[in-house]
Amino acid sequence: MKNKVFFLLVAVLLIAGSWSAALAQTIKVEVMNPSGADRKDVPVVIDLHKVLKEKASQVISAEVTTPSLIGRAGGESVPSQLDDLDGDLIYDEMAFVADIPAHSTETFQISFSSVSPQKSYPPRTAAFMKVWDRKYRYPYINSIEYQGRNEPLATYDAIYGHGAQWESELVGFRVYMDHRQSIDIYGKPTPQLVLDKTNFYSTREDIANGLGCDILFAGPSVGAGSFRGYLNEQPTYVDSVEARGQRVIASGPVRAIVEVWDKNWRYNGKTLQMRQRYTIYAGHRDVQVDVQLAGSSIDNELFCTGVQKIEMDNEGYIPQALPSLTGGVGGGSAGGGSSLVGSWGRNVPDKAAEDLVEGVGLGVCAPAAYLTTTKEDAYNYLTILHPVNGHITYHLAICALMEQDGFRDAKSWFSWLQQWQAELNQPCTVRTEALQ
Repeated sequence: MKNKVFFLLVAVLLIAGSWSAALAQTIKVEVMNPSGADRKDVPVVIDLHKVLKEKASQVISAEVTTPSLIGRAGGESVPSQLDDLDGDLIYDEMAFVADIPAHSTETFQISFSSVSPQKSYPPRTAAFMKVWDRKYRYPYINSIEYQGRNEPLATYDAIYGHGAQWESELVGFRVYMDHRQSIDIYGKPTPQLVLDKTNFYSTREDIANGLGCDILFAGPSVGAGSFRGYLNEQPTYVDSVEARGQRVIASGPVRAIVEVWDKNWRYNGKTLQMRQRYTIYAGHRDVQVDVQLAGSSIDNELFCTGVQKIEMDNEGYIPQALPSLTGGVGGGSAGGGSSLVGSWGRNVPDKAAEDLVEGVGLGVCAPAAYLTTTKEDAYNYLTILHPVNGHITYHLAICALMEQDGFRDAKSWFSWLQQWQAELNQPCTVRTEALQ
């Protein structure tokens, strides 16, 4: 009997010790909008390893509140999510979006816990991959990698939808699982998440029911912000790799992240390693693209992105000279610090349905730090880029004429692109402070 009491006491002490060591950390977050325009759905990303240091590995949940909700009975928290970026089963970042009025600062509190389950919120973004299945089940997968010796069409056709797909309520995307790695785009008449239903294969019934459809035929172009090599003053595909793959890093509720990688890419006489990440936030029609490259003297190499010239009634937007960090020059700079290219027009995305003509607008904004020049060729308005410490970042944005409350002509689309560029040039700033 004494032994039983002793072991019970030890168990109670161990449990009490584990609870006393549980993480309960709160931080204050201030988001400041320096511009004279209201900002909606501003992405706020917190690096857990920076703010929590060694405690980051204990986090299993996070809750965001505002001062007006703190302590209020029945008050709802701000939707947020925790993301494991490198697949080691430890959360690396937490993210939420917030509306920040002009010239103002909004304050939030984030409570991190190692014992409370993460709350669920209605999804405003999504990402997924499915494999092609001859029994038409199309199972979901987290990641896939192919040997480079495969025929490009084989890897392309083995994925249902031809590659990883992601979306916000406003727009949808996919990246081809082959040497092109092209970005294809999806338009929606009304804001909603639909790709898991249509998988980019919209039927006429889907279109009639307002689910939208593929809106772009890319052909040999860079499409909508696809990343390419750039050799002999021409865009090049990502050919000659030992392996290529894709994975879904995050799928809502407030952001979706898809990653593409290429191992031992033989490029311009060198062997490179490349990872591309595509991130979309709730309420956004633009995607943040981050490219990480490794190889000998990588910062001396050139790469490109841009937008294609649209098949019919194309109108283009491209700077006549390079922007500077202190002020822009030419038609494509609206405030310095970045370069902007865009296009607007109509096309037939599905050549088997010639009667389905879609209007589309495209845009790419690249920070001046990575910019070499801009160039127009037969198919594209190109932005030529070089890495900085092996990194390149840029943003791409799209719209569809089918949007009920959207853009109706090139003038309105290009005006939005300029406003978007100004926001990217003058982002909201985030400051954190530990409270306990």
